[in-house]
Amino acid sequence: MRANPWLGEGAALAASLIALGLRFALDEVLPPGFPYLTFFPAVILTTFFFGLRPGITCATLSGLAAWYFFIPPAPGFVIDGPTALALAFYAFIVAVDIALIHLMHQAGERLRTERQVTADLYEQQRTMFQELQHRVANNMQFVAALLTLQKRKVGNDPKAALAALDEARVRLETISRIHRRLYDPSCIERPIGQTLRELCADLLDATGAQNIVCLVDTPPVRLDLTQLTTLSLLVVEVVTNALKHAFPAGTRGTITIQLERLETEQLTLTIADDGRGMPADFDPETTRSLGFRIAQGLAAQLGGPLAYSNAGGTVVCLTFAP
Repeated sequence: MRANPWLGEGAALAASLIALGLRFALDEVLPPGFPYLTFFPAVILTTFFFGLRPGITCATLSGLAAWYFFIPPAPGFVIDGPTALALAFYAFIVAVDIALIHLMHQAGERLRTERQVTADLYEQQRTMFQELQHRVANNMQFVAALLTLQKRKVGNDPKAALAALDEARVRLETISRIHRRLYDPSCIERPIGQTLRELCADLLDATGAQNIVCLVDTPPVRLDLTQLTTLSLLVVEVVTNALKHAFPAGTRGTITIQLERLETEQLTLTIADDGRGMPADFDPETTRSLGFRIAQGLAAQLGGPLAYSNAGGTVVCLTFAP
């Protein structure tokens, strides 16, 4: 009722007329000196149920009606000393009543708002805790799957086992760096391009590839945290593979990471290097490369398979919906 101004004004008019009618009905049984008896409740009830403005309207109409019909010499709007005193008394009482009721409603509204904020914060905290548990479980599953893949790759060769463990360690350290960056509260609004540049710089430092340059070109798009994490892991996997296999030792090279927005509201990720390219007999369907299988799994989480091609080096493309 308080949200509808026209309803409030209509209620103020109706309350004033009802109070006037009741005052006329009681006029013969009341002693002189009670011009506002039925008008005070009308003002109080109107303000309480319909708000400040209807309360003021009701108080104004009621005051005029009481002045005209019930303050001597009546009827008429005559002003003299006693009349002025009676009107001042009425104005003071209704002003105090309206102010107190208005302040009470404001305090109640602030209390409701604070309760809602508290409830929203509690729900947000509960959701974040569930999300944290979910992400920890996913990360543990990813580590377990990684170690399982490495185990299958090792066989009975001790040297291969050491190499596999070292490779797993590097991957886990990379995942740790990614998560530290992505979950840092100060980096929530960081552009995707800056995040990918920092990840590539970490990879170049970790591998000691001083002759390789990593270029990143991305539009100002926003991804949710899950997609950004998966995309970062995918970029790390593909770039790591390029650093290991695309360039002969000591040669210079460039790795380009480009993210483009399509007219279909999809995004295309392209990672290209100017290295030696893929072997002529490379078949994505039959390869047993661990890095390739991890990259394909990450691409599937984003919603599409990776496409490989040779174009002055190796080109890896993925189209997905943000």
